[in-house]
Amino acid sequence: MEAFFIANMAPIMFVSLVLFLLLGYPAAFSLSAVGLLYGFIGIELGQFAPDFLQALPDRIYGVMSNDTLLAIPFFTFMGLVLERSGMAEDLLDTIGQLFGTVRGGLAYAVVFVGALLAATTGVVAASVISMGLISLPIMLRYGYDRRVACGIIAASGSLAQIIPPSLVLIVMADQLGRSVGDMYEGAFVPGLFLAGLYAVYVFIITLTKPKALPGLPVDTVGFKETDPGRRDLLSRTNGSLLCIGALAALWMLGRHFYASVQNGDLTAAAASPSLADAITAYAGYTVEVVVIVGLLWSLTRLVPRVRSGGDERGLLSLASLAAIASIFAWYMMRNSDTHGADYVVLSMFNGIIFAFAVAVVNKITTRLFGFRFLSHIAQQTTFVMVPPLFLIFLVLGTIFIGVATPTEGGAMGAAGALILGGLTRRLSWDLIRQAVESTAKLSAFVIFILIGSRVFSLTFYGVSGHIWVENLLVSLPGGQTGFLIFVNAFVFFLAFFLDFFEIAFIVIPLLGPAAEHLGIDLIWFGVLLGINMQTSFLHPPFGYALFYLRSVAPVEVFVDRVTGKKTEGVTTGQIYWGAIPFVAIQVVMVLLVIFFPIMVTHYQDAGSKIDINKVKIDVPEIQAPPPLNFDQPPKIQ
Repeated sequence: MEAFFIANMAPIMFVSLVLFLLLGYPAAFSLSAVGLLYGFIGIELGQFAPDFLQALPDRIYGVMSNDTLLAIPFFTFMGLVLERSGMAEDLLDTIGQLFGTVRGGLAYAVVFVGALLAATTGVVAASVISMGLISLPIMLRYGYDRRVACGIIAASGSLAQIIPPSLVLIVMADQLGRSVGDMYEGAFVPGLFLAGLYAVYVFIITLTKPKALPGLPVDTVGFKETDPGRRDLLSRTNGSLLCIGALAALWMLGRHFYASVQNGDLTAAAASPSLADAITAYAGYTVEVVVIVGLLWSLTRLVPRVRSGGDERGLLSLASLAAIASIFAWYMMRNSDTHGADYVVLSMFNGIIFAFAVAVVNKITTRLFGFRFLSHIAQQTTFVMVPPLFLIFLVLGTIFIGVATPTEGGAMGAAGALILGGLTRRLSWDLIRQAVESTAKLSAFVIFILIGSRVFSLTFYGVSGHIWVENLLVSLPGGQTGFLIFVNAFVFFLAFFLDFFEIAFIVIPLLGPAAEHLGIDLIWFGVLLGINMQTSFLHPPFGYALFYLRSVAPVEVFVDRVTGKKTEGVTTGQIYWGAIPFVAIQVVMVLLVIFFPIMVTHYQDAGSKIDINKVKIDVPEIQAPPPLNFDQPPKIQ
């Protein structure tokens, strides 16, 4: 028995840790206890050198002196200040009015706001609870299917785990020994793509089950234009903007295509036998094509409807803002040598800032001269959306372009959140105190788990557990494919029982060396596992997002405060069943990242591109010194 224990000490140690966690003991104390217990057992059996324990203080000090982890309290504080200052309520109210009259409009609004909150707050609990308190009663009031409504709220709130500035990505980068900035840049596109898949699912439901996601009545939408003359003027103005914006976007598409043909990118993609390479080459035109189609659709459908007194003013206003952004992007690219889609996106963002300036001018002219050229909803949307978008650029933009480190970006985000809270006059000492206390609790929670994982990994490495794990994973049949299948299935299973922080601190350090040994890009591997671990929030019955939603969703029959009618509550089973389709969507997203790694690895193209075949190194000629004459003794001066 003793010989068997000595030979299999590493796997027995890992199984013991899993059992401790399943029994409900805190992760930090379970890690420390198992590490120290098996350390003493290993010393008694002669399998663990006591000298290893002398490295424990240095490893704990290494945790406390890690500058990368400073980004965690900064981003947490930023998210809490924004959430408690009422930004989520303003976004949901305004965006809900934009999409409300469209079939499934509230569901689209929840997805849109969930992605925007994820890129600003990064806190799942805040997003789910805010949207559950604000959107769920309205959805129930107007007959939304309870399963779909609960699922879309829980899934959209969990986007904060994969869209930067996600806390789990910081931990993932630290555990894999990679740059947080690269991890953020690699996860940005998959995170937005996942939000797009949620919107596609909502669209499919509106086609297959139109009664499950009805549009809101026209009377419930505010910011209306009651004057027919004013409505006609705004329709003409918006229609002109849409025409000019569509032409500008068409010009950008043509220039982008011409540059790709000149560089030979499309020819190389057409000659490649890989379908993934071909799709990737043409994916760069998505932004321009979507903008053109959306503006033309708005021109042909929305303008006539609004002119006749229809109820699509919100969508028309949003399309007009996109048109202004397209015009500004065209102006920036007109004399530029850059043609890439990234530059187009940056230009569109600058266009949004330009739209904000237009809204400010509109407000000034309205007060001074009584002349208003933007609708109420367009102005409200601009004032609500631009501040969080500016904060996103302040944090993520500075990190992506290399101006700031993630820690510095987090500090700027925290300062920006305080400034926005002050501008909205919702900042108070009590709010700051609550945000600081919550930040301290979460930061201490993360640090204690990390210290516990250091204790566990010290003993695990001392008994050669890392070699056992690496040999086990590398020897799987199928090479990289077999490794990825096993690892994703394993993490998906652990997500039923463990929190994403626990998985990141316990499992990722064991998987990283094996992935690197197989030649897998660790940034791509980290983002892939991050998407997989996101399912831990939606897995019945232990998903945290489901618990957050359960805490705010009505359980029993309640009287609606607006209509005064009795409305059925939401059962726990409806919340669980509503989350299952979105778990399946996340699994589809994992497969997409595996088959199209360029969605993540595009971060490698962010640096300067140098053609090594054109590099020329000129070595100057050096005259050789005269030969030494050993027959003649050296002269001593």
